[in-house]
Amino acid sequence: MLNGMTGFGRAEGAAGDWSWSVEARSVNGRNMEVRFRGPPGFDTLDRAAREGAQARFARGQVTVGIQAKRSDSGGQVRINLDQIERYIEAGAGLVSSGKAAPPSLDGLLALRGVVEAAETLDDPAAQAAVEAAMALSLGAALDGLAIARREEGIALTSVLISVVDRIDVLVRQAGEVAGGQPAAIKARFEARMAELLGEAAPVDRIVVEAAAMAVKADVREELDRLAGHVDGARALIASEGPSGRRLDFLTQEFMREANTLCSKSTLSALTNIGLDLKATIEQFREQVQNVE
Repeated sequence: MLNGMTGFGRAEGAAGDWSWSVEARSVNGRNMEVRFRGPPGFDTLDRAAREGAQARFARGQVTVGIQAKRSDSGGQVRINLDQIERYIEAGAGLVSSGKAAPPSLDGLLALRGVVEAAETLDDPAAQAAVEAAMALSLGAALDGLAIARREEGIALTSVLISVVDRIDVLVRQAGEVAGGQPAAIKARFEARMAELLGEAAPVDRIVVEAAAMAVKADVREELDRLAGHVDGARALIASEGPSGRRLDFLTQEFMREANTLCSKSTLSALTNIGLDLKATIEQFREQVQNVE
């Protein structure tokens, strides 16, 4: 069963004076990329997020965010005296020149960065316990994301099977139509030679030249390879584990053979089938971009 690369997972938790929510989301990506944003003072959660995502997913851009809040009873407030001194020093010239009044205490306390909430825990053991609880919620959010990606994969599987079946039908139709190419080439070349040489057109030459043209226009190898790619696509769709990269490569092979088929076509009916085939392969390619 395939997995998709887009989804969302969320989890909440609380421990001690702290409560938090974790959100994990992912979008398509050629490689595995993890981005994390968490509360200050909980640096070990970055590693937990990266290792958790890498253990569950092979591709995609995964973003994990933790919003944490400490209750008022557990929070601490401190005055940043260094920041106050910087503000006073910065405005000293204006005060001495009379362009500004001396700063007041309430004015200084209202400035950004002066009053700070201490977001760290004094007790290392308590902090470790909160971090461990947050890590559990982080894992739960990633598990929810994994479920969402699997659900997308189920939907993608159905779509891809339908598209591959359509490609298979077109390849078979192309094989039926392509059987008429040698006769059409001979008739076309014979008519052209008759226009140029009239009744003097040598039959032997017509046969030889038409046969040579038919060999160049032979699409049996392309059709055989396309049929093989259909079998390969079905096997990859049914396989376990990430197969998005291989499906993406197979799509390129599909398109290469379809382009050659169109270039060799001498019948409008075969050309039309080839164009339908290319359009269907493009639909396949668009869906494959969502596969892990």
